[in-house]
Amino acid sequence: MTQKLPSTMSAFVLTGHRGLDKLEWHESWPTPTPGPHDVIIKVAACGLNNTDVNTRSGWYSKAVTEATTGDEYAKVDDAGPTWGGAPISFPRIQGADAVGTIVAVGESVDPKNYVGKRVITDNWIRNWDDPLNKKTTGYYGSECDGGFAQYARIDHRNVGVINSSLSAAELATFSCSYTTAEGMLSRANVTEKAEFCFSFV
Repeated sequence: MTQKLPSTMSAFVLTGHRGLDKLEWHESWPTPTPGPHDVIIKVAACGLNNTDVNTRSGWYSKAVTEATTGDEYAKVDDAGPTWGGAPISFPRIQGADAVGTIVAVGESVDPKNYVGKRVITDNWIRNWDDPLNKKTTGYYGSECDGGFAQYARIDHRNVGVINSSLSAAELATFSCSYTTAEGMLSRANVTEKAEFCFSFV
């Protein structure tokens, strides 16, 4: 059964681009409510990855030409400063790699399949009417609020039910960081028989 949610929650809120001073801790932030296809996760852990840093600093903006992520950029414009290239609205709750337990669902989601389940987020936000269209993709915690809070809202098609002995903190490294590393190894065709040569000076 869907749990009654508190009206407010604690959240780490991004108020604009630039440095770490743009992140503010709030203890009475409005708790999200589910849309028809959403679930609400009671967050147990949320990882920090490069997308969180890049969105905060404004690195994705078309006005930024430096090749590497800096702490902050003096010039950020509204031309696509999020992972998917859309304008960002503030305040924004970041945090892509959320792990927790589903406590509420929207009207189109069967609670028997979700409420009480331990889940991990799939961070690729899609248009579910055209899910393979890369031009309409975004990233959780960038184009929409994410998991740096007690409760997080996400489409039920963007969660995976997990049964693992790993802690929430350990699992919160998987969605972005682990799969990025795994993808790089796969693209490089690294196998268990691959040989590496290191030279230390």
